[in-house]
Amino acid sequence: MEKPSNLLLKLSRRLFENPDKQEQFIDSLMNPQPFNPAIIWCKNQLNLSPFTVESSINWQPDFVQRLSLGEKPGKHPLHQQGDFYCLDFSSVFAATVLLMIPQSVNLVFDMCASPGGKSIFAWKALQPNLLICNEVIGKRLGMLISNLKRCQVSPCTVVSRDSSIFTEQIPLSSDLVIVDAPCTGQSLVAKGEKAPGCFHPTAINKSANRQKRILANSAQLVAPQGYLAYMTCTYSPEENEQVCQWFMSRFPDFQPVTVSYLGEYQSHLTDIPCYRLFPEYRLGAGGFTVLWKNTREGQRKEVNLDTLPPVWRNGKD
Repeated sequence: MEKPSNLLLKLSRRLFENPDKQEQFIDSLMNPQPFNPAIIWCKNQLNLSPFTVESSINWQPDFVQRLSLGEKPGKHPLHQQGDFYCLDFSSVFAATVLLMIPQSVNLVFDMCASPGGKSIFAWKALQPNLLICNEVIGKRLGMLISNLKRCQVSPCTVVSRDSSIFTEQIPLSSDLVIVDAPCTGQSLVAKGEKAPGCFHPTAINKSANRQKRILANSAQLVAPQGYLAYMTCTYSPEENEQVCQWFMSRFPDFQPVTVSYLGEYQSHLTDIPCYRLFPEYRLGAGGFTVLWKNTREGQRKEVNLDTLPPVWRNGKD
């Protein structure tokens, strides 16, 4: 059997003091097992699901179902009709922090939106008056638009701009900004996929610096009393807890929200209320999530969509 790399061993020791937990974490990456698929019901959920469904987790919203192993929802005709969206259950875990937000939401802005899972979750959970999905990487736009169109997400606007542009165009405008940040993607290994160099310090530091830049720009879009959600699908503390510490030192108005129903997933690497799902829990490949509230007082600024040339638009906006 292939031996774990020194970089993976080093990461396991940084994440866990207990040797047994280190071994469990390493084994989940060296011997990846299939995870249960999950779906978000975009339209009214059928009384009788066409799939075999697992029992709900306490933090799982009622519009999400975790399916039994072997189910292939992406091949079902209802998928093509846009009745549901398929995603990793780790993405559901990360997005559940959004359920802490009161439902009087005007604008949700998803900064790194493709392929669209977090956007669709926010749209379904919060029913905003407008959803703006940004994707700066051109080759990822097609998948994002296809998913939003298929699932009939409306009203919705797709844009493609660097995060710095929005700080000038729509500051203090959004009730919620989602940053599902570009990362080294270490959780791909737990799915049996390739993620070359994902454990290397150079890749990790480059990714962390990019995340800090995107987060800093995104914070400037959050309206007073609005929210900022930060998520990754990686394990390294440099891209997770350390980014949170950096952010809070520079944006003290943003206070982390304690998510009571994720208490058992509280990161043991920090006192900040942020939450981790590890692959050895067998719920998904892994993820990290935190929700901040902008405690500043003031008025939300209205968005002038004429300043945001859309790549695609659906519904009234």
